Amino acid sequence: MSSRSGVVAVTVAIPTIGRLEPLRRCLESISACDPPPAEVLVVDQSHDPAIEGLVEGVVGDRARVVLSYGLGVARSRNDGLRAAEHTVVLITDDDCTVPANWVATGDRLAAAYRGAIVTGRVLPVGDPRAVPSTKEDPIPVDLSAERRGGWLFGNNMVLPRDRVLELGGFDERFGPEEAAEDNEFCYRWLKAGRALRYEPSLVVEHHDWRSPEDLERLYVRYARGEGFFYAKHLRRGDLRMLRFVARDVVWGLRGLVSGLVKGRESWTDSRRGVFKGMPGGLAAGWRAYGKER
Repeated sequence: MSSRSGVVAVTVAIPTIGRLEPLRRCLESISACDPPPAEVLVVDQSHDPAIEGLVEGVVGDRARVVLSYGLGVARSRNDGLRAAEHTVVLITDDDCTVPANWVATGDRLAAAYRGAIVTGRVLPVGDPRAVPSTKEDPIPVDLSAERRGGWLFGNNMVLPRDRVLELGGFDERFGPEEAAEDNEFCYRWLKAGRALRYEPSLVVEHHDWRSPEDLERLYVRYARGEGFFYAKHLRRGDLRMLRFVARDVVWGLRGLVSGLVKGRESWTDSRRGVFKGMPGGLAAGWRAYGKER
């Protein structure tokens, strides 16, 4: 809800690992939002002194840097939620930009769907083949009855801070090599009977910057993270994970066949990371969550 000062009483949180130029572009787009957010947090795991100057220079006194003493975006997002002054927190990534109405749209959706998480469209900028984690569906959907991950886009979220932290936040055991913390949290959120909506009016742009080699490594990390997620819940007796593992195996096989038949390069197809990443993630997750017992 907008305050008398003309700003919207929400926090925007941006995890970063010190990518200065993408972060500058992201901050400039947030500064151009009309109306602007009351608070902008840059949650920094690089601890690069240049971040402080960049944030102050672009956003001014409505922004501050939160140092995150750990590794992985799950920790960064949680640190942003814990540091936020406002109960509604909008999160995007440092390689994204937002339109001028993003903050106002997030505030409106948070008021319309109190207590729910809202996610939205993620549009590619540059070569669409080189931009992961995008969604362009123009139809809004209530996803609250779903019981799987994959619906929540971590670079475009409106979160009810207190309810997310009450559920434990993002699992910080997902480190830099396990890129599925948003899928695992999404599954846990939905399994707990919480509300999740996809609203196409909430839009961010995800920029092309990775090399083909970067993308291949990223898709292996995605698959490793999925295996880590499945192992966590298998350890807790959730046999639905076996169906998810089988689904991903089929998905990976289809990716291999597509590469052979259509000649698709591996960096253009996230399915090609399944067999390189998922087995290691399953093994690592089985070990990590076995310690709970």
